Amino acid sequence: MTEILILYYSQGGAVKEMAQLIARGVESVQGANARLRTVPKISANHEATEPDIPAAGAPYATLQDLEECAGLALGSPTRFGNMAAPMKYFLDGSTSLWLKGALIGKPAAVFTSTGSMHGGNEITLMTMMIPLMHHGMLMVGLPYSEPQLGTTKTGGTPYGASHIGGAKDDQPISDDEKKLCMALGKRLAETALKLQ
Repeated sequence: MTEILILYYSQGGAVKEMAQLIARGVESVQGANARLRTVPKISANHEATEPDIPAAGAPYATLQDLEECAGLALGSPTRFGNMAAPMKYFLDGSTSLWLKGALIGKPAAVFTSTGSMHGGNEITLMTMMIPLMHHGMLMVGLPYSEPQLGTTKTGGTPYGASHIGGAKDDQPISDDEKKLCMALGKRLAETALKLQ
């Protein structure tokens, strides 16, 4: 099986739900399997630590998960036009993989959730791409052959899947957003299989 790593950080639950939808898209492709992983919170309190295994949800990611994957979907809520600090912290620790070129030539996709339509979803997707491109990964987006890109009144961009959660993070993932998440997962898995 071709393993696609879906690595996400979720605080309110929307990014986690998007990750699960992307996993459904991945697993709709024969020969592809989704590996869901998350990252722990970080703290300014240097004594604070998270348990080695989360109480619920996906296990915490390791660098081995990154190295072993045939493709990567990276997801985070938007924080001032960028990924959340826990995800950035995890990626900042991936220098050993960069030094040996472990991710070169692997396809990658990005996804995010923001509080408002103009809350930085597109720039977050773009800034999430930067470290992946430094790793030599090949970016996979959503083409306009996906009809929801032309009809969505919520999230969805050619740069990756997105969700508009509302100021109180209380908006459910729309049908268009769901379809675009699954389409992104499917496209990523198909690309990974073609590249192998």
